[in-house]
Amino acid sequence: MPNRNRSFVAKRILTLATAGSMLALSNSALAAYPERPISWIVPFPPGGAMDVIARTLGEAMSQELGQSIVVENKPGAGGNIGAAQVAGAKPDGYTIMIVANGMAVNPSLYKQLTYDPIKDFAPISLLAAVPNILVTQATRNDINSVKDVIDQTRENPGKYTYASAGVGTSIHLAGALFTYLGKLDMLHVPYRGSGPAVTDLLGGQVDYMFDSITSAKPHIDAGKLKALAITTAKRSSTLPDLPTVAESGLEGYELTPWFATFAPAGTPDDIIQTLNKAMLNAMDSEKVKTTFATIGAEKIGSTPDELKAYLQDETTKWQKIIKETGISAN
Repeated sequence: MPNRNRSFVAKRILTLATAGSMLALSNSALAAYPERPISWIVPFPPGGAMDVIARTLGEAMSQELGQSIVVENKPGAGGNIGAAQVAGAKPDGYTIMIVANGMAVNPSLYKQLTYDPIKDFAPISLLAAVPNILVTQATRNDINSVKDVIDQTRENPGKYTYASAGVGTSIHLAGALFTYLGKLDMLHVPYRGSGPAVTDLLGGQVDYMFDSITSAKPHIDAGKLKALAITTAKRSSTLPDLPTVAESGLEGYELTPWFATFAPAGTPDDIIQTLNKAMLNAMDSEKVKTTFATIGAEKIGSTPDELKAYLQDETTKWQKIIKETGISAN
């Protein structure tokens, strides 16, 4: 064989060997994911449905993935602080976040977001829906129904308040939709999370709250809060005797809080699929099912593409509602 041909063959073999080594290294690195703990950002304080879902799923997922999932609460600005942090994180699968309706709502509420909910995140999976409940202090003998709330508020415009876990949260949206459809003058009082809001509600500093069933139910069971109605279109199996807001007299009312998970945009598809599979498997575990039932969560689950389409639809829907209701972040 001529020397030139031998040289070409040698170089070709070296090239193929190098490429093979790089591919093997790449596959090995991919197969090893995750090699260290995963940070799961919760953009609200501990104690709410979002926090409970993340911690419960994270514990179950860690068993399958072989690495711990560390939940970090990053509250503030209706979830925007935590979301902005995740949007700017390295897209390597070691930072994920749980979100709620605010992911679809905030683009219409805030004129200047530091992130794009559609472009800056990689969808992983829809998780669950958790109803909100209209509650007030159990000691209020004058309020026993949605009709009582509407009648008293109309007789005393501007007198009554409703608390929320922050602007743009499902708790805020539930109250804003209630006042819009009922043509009611009520003051919205936003807090940095459900926990602080419930504390002031229990103390009588605010009058009402459309709180998550997760944080409200223990206080309802303890006789400290009075449940008046549920925000979803259908009654909850957790509180089957509690009527919906719509059937209580506010026709057309419906708000279903949902939760989903995202990673930074650019996270490799194989890693997204690994996380998706682990989440779906975790939701089928008996411990997660039991916890979901306890907090009133109803499992959804989805593919990343289904979540992407759902977020787009929800963003379009809430853009229209916010425009019509005049809801503002200010």
